[in-house]
Amino acid sequence: MDLIRPEWPAPPWVHACCTTRGGGVSTGVYGTLNLGDHVGDAPGRVARNRALLRTALALPAEPLWLNQVHGCTVVRTGGRVARPAADAVIACRPGSVCAVLTADCLPLLICDRQGRRAAAVHAGWRGLAAGVIEATLSALGASCEDLLVWLGPAIGPAAFAVGGEVRAAFLAVNPEVTSAFQAGPGGKWFADLFALARHRLARAGVTQVYGGTDCTYSDPERFFSYRRDGVTGRMASLIWTTSPGDRRLGFLD
Repeated sequence: MDLIRPEWPAPPWVHACCTTRGGGVSTGVYGTLNLGDHVGDAPGRVARNRALLRTALALPAEPLWLNQVHGCTVVRTGGRVARPAADAVIACRPGSVCAVLTADCLPLLICDRQGRRAAAVHAGWRGLAAGVIEATLSALGASCEDLLVWLGPAIGPAAFAVGGEVRAAFLAVNPEVTSAFQAGPGGKWFADLFALARHRLARAGVTQVYGGTDCTYSDPERFFSYRRDGVTGRMASLIWTTSPGDRRLGFLD
C-alpha cells in the first residue's frame, strides 16, 4: 500500500498518513484503493479497501467516516451518529481514528505537541471560506502555538481555476490573500489552496505548518482528482493517537 506520511515533529504515539491510489481492489476509474462509498464504486470493493486499510495501518478502531458537505461543522469521535454531516473530526482520547476523504480538496491533519489531541479536516474552497479551519482550532481547545498542522495532497495552484466570486469571497475576509490568486484566461483565477490554508492558520496563530507540496491533479498515477476525471475515487487522510507507552499499535513495519 502506497502511503504518504507527514514529516513533522509529532510525538511517536501520534500516527498519521494519507493514502494514494495504490493498494486496493477497485477497478476502472476507481482503481485501486478507492475509500469513498458515495462515488459509484461497488460497495463490496469499498468495504474490502477499508478492511485492507485497517490491516495495513493496524488501526485501533474503525475511522469515523464523515458525510462531508463542504461546510464548517466539527464533530468528535465517540458520538452516536454513524456518519455525521461534518467536514472536520477531532479526537481527545487514544485509539479514536479521525479521517477525511478527498480527491482535490485539501486535507489537514492536526495534533498538539503533547500528542493528546488530534483532528482531520476536509477543506475545499467553500470550507476554507466558511471557516472550517478556525472552527476546528476552536473545537480542539488547545493553544494554537502548541499545534502542528500537515497539509496533505490537493489540487495545485497551476490547475485550480476558479471564478472571480471565489476570489472575492476570500478577499472580503482577508485582503492579504491576493497573492494566493493568479489571473488566468477568460476572467478565471488560479487559486492556491495551500497558501489560503496557510494564511488562515497564520491568522489564528498556528506557526508550525508542514506539507502542502503534492498536487492531485498533475499526478494521475498516484492520486484521484475530481477536477481532472469527474467520476473517480477518494483518498483518505487519517490521524490517531495511542497511549505513550504502547508501541504495539500504529504502523506495521
